[in-house]
Amino acid sequence: MKVNFFIGVVVLCFFVLGYFGGAFANTVPTMTKEELNTKLDSLDIVIIDVRVGKDWKASEFKIKNAVREDPENVDAWLNKYAKEKTFILYCA
Repeated sequence: MKVNFFIGVVVLCFFVLGYFGGAFANTVPTMTKEELNTKLDSLDIVIIDVRVGKDWKASEFKIKNAVREDPENVDAWLNKYAKEKTFILYCA
């Protein structure tokens, strides 16, 4: 149940930021690339790349083991992943 709440909060924060801009940017938990790098081989995390399709396609940089999901269709992919995992959403 705790994980579901966390996922809900992260997803809600993502959409709030999308609608209201950077005013709430300081309230969303973040990590540095160095912190993420130490977690890349962990089986306890799921890295979801939620960049807009054209940004994702145009980028030559992809995060190791990340999966690309459509940020406009969260309901379609939210239940695809084990709830006990830690979810890291990448959108920059």
